Amino acid sequence: MAAALALAARGRGRTAPNPNVGCVIVRDGRVVGRGWTQPGGRPHAEAMALGEAEEKSRGATVYTTLEPCAHQSARGPACATSLIAAGIARVVSAITDPDPRTDGAGHAQLEAAGIAVTPGVLADEARRAMAGFLTRQALGRPHVTLKLATSLDGAIARADGESRWITGPAARAHAHLERARHEAILVGRGTWETDAPALDVRLAGLEARAPRRIVLSSRHPREGGGDEVAWINAPSEIASLPGVDHLLVEGGAGAASAFLAADLIDRLLLYRAPILIGGGLPALGDIGLTSLADAHGRWRQTDARQLGSDRLEVYERG
Repeated sequence: MAAALALAARGRGRTAPNPNVGCVIVRDGRVVGRGWTQPGGRPHAEAMALGEAEEKSRGATVYTTLEPCAHQSARGPACATSLIAAGIARVVSAITDPDPRTDGAGHAQLEAAGIAVTPGVLADEARRAMAGFLTRQALGRPHVTLKLATSLDGAIARADGESRWITGPAARAHAHLERARHEAILVGRGTWETDAPALDVRLAGLEARAPRRIVLSSRHPREGGGDEVAWINAPSEIASLPGVDHLLVEGGAGAASAFLAADLIDRLLLYRAPILIGGGLPALGDIGLTSLADAHGRWRQTDARQLGSDRLEVYERG
């Protein structure tokens, strides 16, 4: 299942509105098929793995990060049907598909065909891997990650606005990898007009995975914004962004504060450089906190690592 989850990560940010699923087929202790959801959502991971395994699928065990779909589609057959036809003996899944068209029906079809089903393997890891799809299903909006790059004293720039560069090359490369894992990236109007950020992916081989660009502004966009940039007036409007299940909020303090105040942040990426600025621009403004007690228990750390001289900490909703 860990291998299937690694495959699922390959599709993150490219499969919406479908989930980024990973699948591994094992027979006689050997991997005979691997698959992950392809860009645009098809083929599904199971279909790709079955295509690689071919006749070796008969009597094999399938490890899939999400319950095989049970609903037919004009774009392809249901994965549960395909697994039954291939003669699979056992299916091990991480989580049940919350899509009401499946939601347990896939497992039920497999069991009715005499296939052993083992659900719930590495479920927490799978929920994290497919957070975009699951958030869209549960809350009707994208999964939102807020990225902050700060000094030790919490500044994102000098008082005059100079911010290049607070973090070093290793941290910036990691941030570009995160961009490649999101369908869209958002900045505030001030950042857009002051810094004119490219918001692209500058990593060899991943340049084509640059996310769509979104600008948050309470006013209408100025002339010349360009068709390649989408503008929204409030954080709540992210629910209507088509084809976006993973949104990265990257700057500046106003946009970050607005999303936190709206309780729309699911994950924090905090890059911290070993520098002191003093009197710099703070990372956040008012986020609507009315009591210090309300700030506790909100976030739990899920990862921490050193990136060159900088420190990365990852937090998720508590």
